[in-house]
Amino acid sequence: MRHGKSGRKFSRDTDHRKWLMRNLVTSLLESGRISTTEAKAKELRRHVERLITAAKADDLSARRQVAAEITKPEVIEKLFANLLPRLKERPGGYTRIIRQGPRLGDAAPMVIIEIVD
Repeated sequence: MRHGKSGRKFSRDTDHRKWLMRNLVTSLLESGRISTTEAKAKELRRHVERLITAAKADDLSARRQVAAEITKPEVIEKLFANLLPRLKERPGGYTRIIRQGPRLGDAAPMVIIEIVD
């Protein structure tokens, strides 16, 4: 039984799953909007929301926490310079998931996840 165990496994081992989420977080913060499967988007939302909330403190500790998750330094600067001033007053709900329809190859439900303005 999976009592008290949160998060999706995506049929991947732990390291692959961590790097998948880090790459998705970096891509979302870099472009502002990405297209992915519904399950990955729902899991990605948890990571992005926690990361933005931690970054709102805007101190050295927050920058180190963000740097541990984001793989590109220019995306870290973009987060602190451009995104945080827009999201400073927002108490949460920094992302939006929009359904796209099934993927042609395997009919997986596809969505667009974006940062809310």
